[in-house]
Amino acid sequence: MPCYNAETHIQEAIDSVMRQTYQEWELIVIDDGSTDGSHQIIFENRKRDKRILAIKSEGNEGAAMARNKGISIANGQYLAFLDSDDFWDVNKLQQQVSYMQKRQVGFTFTAYQSVDEVGNLKKIIKVPEQITYQGLLRNTIIGCLTVMLDRDIVGDVRMPKLKSRQDTATWLGILKQGHMAYGIQDVSAYYRVVSGSLSSNKWKMVRANWRMYREAMKLPAWYASYCMMGYMTNAVKKRIF
Repeated sequence: MPCYNAETHIQEAIDSVMRQTYQEWELIVIDDGSTDGSHQIIFENRKRDKRILAIKSEGNEGAAMARNKGISIANGQYLAFLDSDDFWDVNKLQQQVSYMQKRQVGFTFTAYQSVDEVGNLKKIIKVPEQITYQGLLRNTIIGCLTVMLDRDIVGDVRMPKLKSRQDTATWLGILKQGHMAYGIQDVSAYYRVVSGSLSSNKWKMVRANWRMYREAMKLPAWYASYCMMGYMTNAVKKRIF
């Protein structure tokens, strides 16, 4: 869990992990140079539950570097991701672990629901039953907060040093190796849309996606343009339906 100046919402995020029905978890919180009260909140939770590990960065290095720090010291077979202003349903981890163990798959994601800054429920983001590399290039439907990876199957994972969309670039890198991502239809996570965030600015999202196609995935301009048309079409469908 990367955290930067998230004192308003981080307790709700941590509580959603502590309430999980699946209790064999460790929570690694990376305080990425916060200047508010975030670190104190993290420290107090660490005292409450030793499964919480708190790491403090000297400066603000960005979400990708923070997540990579967490991944590098994680002990578990499974990796899951949660930002400090989002939260999970209580059955999130159990549902995905059970699904993956039963089917012997290495990559799952779920439907999720957006909430506003005070927690009012908004739109549900539905997901396909499965998605390939080519499919994800044209429809970046996978929410980072919903992903679970089995490291025994997909191998070691690191996020590229992009300012944004580093999570999608990571999923694409896994799928490009020939893996499939499997979608679970139940809503298991809640994504907070904060005023001024990347997800609240559609044109910033378009530019971020273009940079991800060109810089991280190394797509030629013509194919990046083709994928961008698919991305924008699917983005419009999400808003309408």
